Amino acid sequence: MTTGAADVIVVGAGPAGAATAILLAEHGVAVQLLDRARFPRPKICGEYLSPEAPRVLDRLGVLKTVDGLATPLAGMRITAPDGTVVIGTYRTVGDWRPYREHAMAIERARLDEALVERVRTLPIDFREHVRVTDVLVERGEVRGVVAVDRDGRAARLRARLVIAADGRASVVAERLGLRHGHRLKRMALVTYVSGLDGCRDYGEVFVDPPDYAIINPVAADRGNLSIVVPLAHAAPWSGRLETFFTARAKHLQHLARRLAGARIVAPVGAMGPLAYEVDAPRVGGVLLVGDAAGFVDPFTGEGIYAALRGAELAVETAVGALRSGDCSRQALAAYRRARRLAFGGKARVTRALQFVISHRGLANLTAHVLAQRPGLLDVLLGVIGDFVPPKALVTGLVR
Repeated sequence: MTTGAADVIVVGAGPAGAATAILLAEHGVAVQLLDRARFPRPKICGEYLSPEAPRVLDRLGVLKTVDGLATPLAGMRITAPDGTVVIGTYRTVGDWRPYREHAMAIERARLDEALVERVRTLPIDFREHVRVTDVLVERGEVRGVVAVDRDGRAARLRARLVIAADGRASVVAERLGLRHGHRLKRMALVTYVSGLDGCRDYGEVFVDPPDYAIINPVAADRGNLSIVVPLAHAAPWSGRLETFFTARAKHLQHLARRLAGARIVAPVGAMGPLAYEVDAPRVGGVLLVGDAAGFVDPFTGEGIYAALRGAELAVETAVGALRSGDCSRQALAAYRRARRLAFGGKARVTRALQFVISHRGLANLTAHVLAQRPGLLDVLLGVIGDFVPPKALVTGLVR
C-alpha cells in the first residue's frame, strides 16, 4: 500500500466521513479518505433525514440526487401505549422555518452511495477495503494511523490531522481510550416490511414500554421497521433474531395491528447497545465526528443530520487549525464547544423523551396533552427535526 501525503486522514466514508472529506477538499485541503468496506454496502440504520439535513446535502452537492431517491415525510404519527394517536407536521414555527417542510426516508446504501459518488468527483484520495487498526501518537498528538489493505499489507499513513468518522465501533476512539458505556442499554432490531397500507407520507412511531418501534417508508411498498428493546431482553436471542423480532412485534399491540397483512422482506439486523459516550480526546491532532463522537438513542432516528452537521463543525475547526499550523488539543477544543452549542439542547430534550417513553402512564399522559395541543407537538417535532431551538418548548411558542 502506498502511503501518499495528506493534510488530513478521514477514517470512515459514511455520511459523517464523506461530508467531512468533501468540505475539506472544497477548502483545498489534501484529504485521504479510508473505509474498510467497498461501496455501496449495507448498513443498519433508521434511514431518516430530518428537515434540516437537506441544507447540508445541498451544500455538499448531492441534494438533487437524494431527492430522486428519497420519500418525503410530512410529519410523524405517534401511537401511545393506550392507542391514543397524535400527528405532528413539519412546518414553520414562529420565526423558525425548516430548510424543507418535510423530512425524508431513504435507504442508507443509496444515501451513502450518493455521497461517495460526490467524493469521487473531487481530488480526494479515496481508498476502499482499507482497515484502520491503530493510531500513531507522538509527543501528545495523533500523527496518523496504521492501516491494512485487502491483501493484508500494512502501512503507517501520516497526516497533520486525523478525523475519525468510523462509526459506533470507532477504532480511533477505542485506541485512544475514549469510548465507554451508557446507562441506557437498548438494542435496535431492524428489517424491511412490505404490504403496509397507507405507508407513504408519515413516519410512524409506536410507544409500548419498555419498547418502541418506528416505521419509515423508504419506497412505495417498502418500509424500514425498527423495534428498540432492552438489551438484556434481546441478547439471549442473538442466534435467533428473526424469532425474537416476530414475537416481540406481536407483543406491541398497536404495532401488531398495523403490521397485519404485511410481510418481512429482509433479514433482521441488530445494533446495540445503542447508546454510548465518548470523551474528548486527551491528545491533539484528532477530531471525532458522527457516531464516532458518541451516540444517545434519539427516539426518532435522526442521527444522520448530527453526522452531517458535525462534519461542518469539524471542518470549520480543522481548516483554521491547519492554516495556523496548530493542531494541538487546545486549538481543536473549539470543535468540542461548537458541538456542545449545536447539540447540547437537543440532547437534553432527547433524555427527557427517553424518560417519557420508558413509563407507560407518563407516555399516555403526554399523548393526551399533545392531542389537545397539536401546535405543541409541531414545536416538539421542529426540535426533533433540528430547525426549532429547544427553548421554544419552554417558552411555549406555538402559533
